[in-house]
Amino acid sequence: MSALIDPEELAHETDLVWLEDPSALDYVRQSLDRLPSRRGKPPYHRDGRMVGYAILGADAKPSRASGTFRRRVFWLLPHDRDQQPEGLYSTGAPSEAVDPRTIAPRVKGYKTERSEGGPASPAMLELGIVLPAD
Repeated sequence: MSALIDPEELAHETDLVWLEDPSALDYVRQSLDRLPSRRGKPPYHRDGRMVGYAILGADAKPSRASGTFRRRVFWLLPHDRDQQPEGLYSTGAPSEAVDPRTIAPRVKGYKTERSEGGPASPAMLELGIVLPAD
């Protein structure tokens, strides 16, 4: 869950790969997964779909116990807002969800008014950021 991601765990990220356009998504779920490599598209074993993942630099060390690397994976479930706009998350967002526009290598991302499905804040309006029309 994003709230539990320690920024130090992201210190070796060098890039993010998006499999879908993140600007088209109000939020993405993120998790730190144990993966066999620093680079490349990781296997995905959840319901739903993977929408992105992190690439680690050569200085990232594997776990001594398992030989795996902790890498961020971004994903969505079938009942998330992008597939069911009027469903469970028509407002609000899951605890591990963040606005993909706030994510960068080594930056865990944040919830925003957009990711929560709420009205635009004065700051968003000032910047010309408009939520999708209902």
